Amino acid sequence: MTLDELIELCKKQNATAQGELYKQYNRILFAICLRYSPNYTEAEDNLQDAFITIFKKVGQYNGKGSFEGWMKRVTVNTVLQKYRKQRTFEIVDEGQIEDEAEVEIESEDIPLDFLLKIVQELPDRYRLVFSMYVMDGYQHKEIAEMLGISDGTSKSNLTRARMILKNKIEEYNAKNDNT
Repeated sequence: MTLDELIELCKKQNATAQGELYKQYNRILFAICLRYSPNYTEAEDNLQDAFITIFKKVGQYNGKGSFEGWMKRVTVNTVLQKYRKQRTFEIVDEGQIEDEAEVEIESEDIPLDFLLKIVQELPDRYRLVFSMYVMDGYQHKEIAEMLGISDGTSKSNLTRARMILKNKIEEYNAKNDNT
């Protein structure tokens, strides 16, 4: 079955097609949920919510752009909406950092599971901005609009996230160099 056929069947709420779509894309979308969620369990919940939203809104997909890209955007928006509703996600305007200096993070020989863990441990506001900017390629203007913050706050939160990650990686490297 082609992707176009699968999409058309999903638009008709065909459970078999929905299951196939889930099988094909759950790993890709789960990776996004892991980046935006503070832990594995919440990422699983977010994935389920994302697929529910995808199945409800699949009729809105108009064929412009890739379907995978559309699903990724729906997933990110679903997760962000959850944080807005729970009000556990609060962005504090920490002032604009004039020079958005790149924080160099050397992560060569760092296990991927450790990197994911430290990203998940970031405060919500830093984790979301970091994931949106670094991993998903959103620009600060887009992040600001999606999160209801200023460009400067987005830049500030990204820089602070990078500094926290850099410190944790340096601690990890120091710990592992001494053993």
